[in-house]
Amino acid sequence: MEGKWFDKPFAKSKKEFSIAAGDGSFNIKKFLMFNYCPVSAEALIYDGGLKNIEQSEIFEMDHIPFLRELIPNYMAIFELKCCLKAINEYDVDYYLFDGSILGDLQNHYPKGAKQPSDMKNLSPGELKLFEDDINDLSSLDLSFPNVKRRIYAHVSGEGSDHFRDYERDDVYNLYLSSIEKLLVLKEVLKKNKKIISISKTSSNNDLFHSKAPDIGILDQLTEKQGISRIIHKKVKDSTAVPFPIYNDFFNELWFTIFYVRLKENKNVLKVELPYYVEEDDDMITEIIEIIKRDSAEGYPYLLNKAHNDVVITNKHVDELLKISRIYETTNREQLKK
Repeated sequence: MEGKWFDKPFAKSKKEFSIAAGDGSFNIKKFLMFNYCPVSAEALIYDGGLKNIEQSEIFEMDHIPFLRELIPNYMAIFELKCCLKAINEYDVDYYLFDGSILGDLQNHYPKGAKQPSDMKNLSPGELKLFEDDINDLSSLDLSFPNVKRRIYAHVSGEGSDHFRDYERDDVYNLYLSSIEKLLVLKEVLKKNKKIISISKTSSNNDLFHSKAPDIGILDQLTEKQGISRIIHKKVKDSTAVPFPIYNDFFNELWFTIFYVRLKENKNVLKVELPYYVEEDDDMITEIIEIIKRDSAEGYPYLLNKAHNDVVITNKHVDELLKISRIYETTNREQLKK
């Protein structure tokens, strides 16, 4: 552990600040003819009182390739739009983001998925359609379906057969939802000093270079409050695939990563800051004290509450299906019809 973990107690911040946290959830119920996919996201804001921003929708999807990449895209867009609204409209000082933004950038498009050949380079005008819609936070709905119709109508007109095929094509939905996710993330990262990403799990092995993840090794071999060695990563050094939009912006981003335990014998957390912080900078301790101020049992209370609020269990799906008057049928029942 020498040089990789440092036992150190942390105080709770005494600064005055507002803080927010968010999370998202989805579930996929497979039927013979379609998939029932509820998606939900929430941001909680605490500035002396508790407020919330939420977005949810139910998608009925065909059996298409990459469904389990497409629906998480929708969830991520809702989650990021809730985050952006919390930052822009409530001017929160810090936003706790569940998961890894660097990981999202490293996997910005599913491996093996096709990209539409006629849309690989969106024009400035087409990007502006997206950005105008995204920045209008009066609605947190998905932007890409409307943008897709407007882009194609401009090119070929709504009456063409190709337009109707285009509307049904899941390849375009996956590609354009990935574009939308990157565009919302870009807006969020303009406020990078407000963002603190926190993960309970991680597959990274930058500290020990072992087959086991760093967070697992630290969790097993340490017990006290403390912090790991600081890790710095630049996006262009850890992402092999170019970004379809704003490649220079994303590639030049730096991330500061470290592991921390906020309470003795509790879980080690991975913390990720989307900017460069020197290892001996007092800002690292300040960020940890900010996270600890509203934590319970070594984990931020707002993140835990957001997760519990939005999680969509199988029981929730069954209740939604009853409300929607959708009943599951077996193969045998289908054959009798």
